Amino acid sequence: MYRILIVDDEPDIIQLIKRYAEREGYETVSAEDGSQAIELCRNNDFDAIVMDVMMPDTDGFTACKKIHEFKDIPVLMLSARGTEYDKLFGFEVGVDDYVTKPFSPKELMARVKVIISRHSVQKPQETSRVKAGGIEVDTLGRNVYIDGEKTELTAKEYAILVYFIENRGIVLSRDKILNAVWGYDYFGDDRTVDWQIKLLRNKLGKYRDAIHTIRGVGYKFEEKT
Repeated sequence: MYRILIVDDEPDIIQLIKRYAEREGYETVSAEDGSQAIELCRNNDFDAIVMDVMMPDTDGFTACKKIHEFKDIPVLMLSARGTEYDKLFGFEVGVDDYVTKPFSPKELMARVKVIISRHSVQKPQETSRVKAGGIEVDTLGRNVYIDGEKTELTAKEYAILVYFIENRGIVLSRDKILNAVWGYDYFGDDRTVDWQIKLLRNKLGKYRDAIHTIRGVGYKFEEKT
């Protein structure tokens, strides 16, 4: 049975999500703020976290970042705000999906199912090291090095980079990237790809131009030495 942590400072929201989650067969645990969520994750294992952004004490973005320092748990973020900045910031701290309030509980559960499924099948490849110019990926340890220096990537940034390297020199549409990294059941749109690639480029430093934008189509990765 999958176990979900629900984090929100509104008891009614917790109860609503809890009710629908348990109907789907999930075990649920709840927390009222980010600090409680962090402590629960230190001492327990969860298959997914559904967490509000705006909470007292510790907000959802801060909690997500701290949790990912010691546990690899997919996070679906809830927010009353749906601005591009909020979504970009969420992806930067490792959020897997983003839902704006008010939301459909049924759609929320479908999204939770997708991120759990995607997370469970993302296993290291047999090849331990893959290089593309000054970019080196340790697929067993899921580490990325830029000119020998370790670079911290979120799970999605890592998955996109590996997909690009595996398909270097090939033009990839946004739909192909969405399907490969998020899965066919993902509910988002292709702007999600653009946001994540913008964040990934920023972390590649002088190799950011290895990811070419192909106008009207998508992207192509080419090695830069």
